[in-house]
Amino acid sequence: MKVLASLRARRPVLWRAVATIVLVCVALVVSDHVSALTDYYLADAAAMSIVMVGLSFLTGVSGQVSLGNGAFMGVGAYTAAIWADHHAHTPIAANLALATLVGAIVGLLVGLPATRLRGPYLAGMTIAIGVAFTSIIAEFGSWTNGDQGLALPRPVGPPKWLVQYLHSTPTAARPGNMWLADIAVVTAGIAFFFMANLFRSRTGRAMRLVRENEVAAEIAGVSLPRARVLAFVVAAACAGLGGALTTIIAGLVSPSTFELSLSIEMLTLLVIGGIGTLSGALLGGIFYAYSSTWITSLVNATGLKPTSNLAASLNGIIFGGLLIVFVLLAPLGLTGTTRFVIVRRLRASRASAADARPVP
Repeated sequence: MKVLASLRARRPVLWRAVATIVLVCVALVVSDHVSALTDYYLADAAAMSIVMVGLSFLTGVSGQVSLGNGAFMGVGAYTAAIWADHHAHTPIAANLALATLVGAIVGLLVGLPATRLRGPYLAGMTIAIGVAFTSIIAEFGSWTNGDQGLALPRPVGPPKWLVQYLHSTPTAARPGNMWLADIAVVTAGIAFFFMANLFRSRTGRAMRLVRENEVAAEIAGVSLPRARVLAFVVAAACAGLGGALTTIIAGLVSPSTFELSLSIEMLTLLVIGGIGTLSGALLGGIFYAYSSTWITSLVNATGLKPTSNLAASLNGIIFGGLLIVFVLLAPLGLTGTTRFVIVRRLRASRASAADARPVP
């Protein structure tokens, strides 16, 4: 334990790299021993957690409200689908990198005018982007296939070199959700490692200073416009990467997936998990992946008709109620509240132990 604590204190980047590799390896082992449905949920959770960690950086660290991350996610999803439709044999890594780059460029274009907006005005602009995205997709129907969406030309499978290296064992060549989960987990591990270092870098500290006190940030030499634009670029890049992953996982993309309700749902889940934290983004991704299953089980348990208006609106009702509860009772989210309780109890136990010591 002392060695780990020393490594974390003296070599924080190496510590994060080791922690990331361990967690990714554990997830890969789990993906090989669970059902195909669980692998699908694992892949979906990994992809969505990438989107949420970018949103956590934008809203939780830099303090800018965004309700348009669903549109950024759609940009990455359609970039991956369109490119795969015209270049079917492009490696997955190249496709994901392209979606990330396009997402970052769109974030730059949105972030430039956003530097002049604050509070509800910024939220209004991002809402407009989220609402307009589906209409923009319909206008470019020759590329996006309009409301019908796009399907990937071929299913995603393991590369030939991997199958040959493992002598074509059934596990190596196993198609379907296990391979998709592996891709998503590894990609999420790389993204979280990058974001963990960014959160704790000089740039991350500058973002927090801008969020807390803009005057103090300017006195410290922080460029406010540059910081705000950079936050949008990072958030949009993460959203583009996560959107491309969801397209690869589902095998298709549709404009109805990226409506404004998706952005609101992501922000809600991030608040529940813990905004401004890596673990909160990870919890938000897991909640998103399993939310439909949980709500379906609740509908079946309560005897509601799945086709009724109440059952159709239950998703929004539950998430809206949870958002109100957490904002009022646990504004730090699950991770922040848990950390606060643990630290408080540790301090109380240390204080009681100090009081119990005999006075010399």
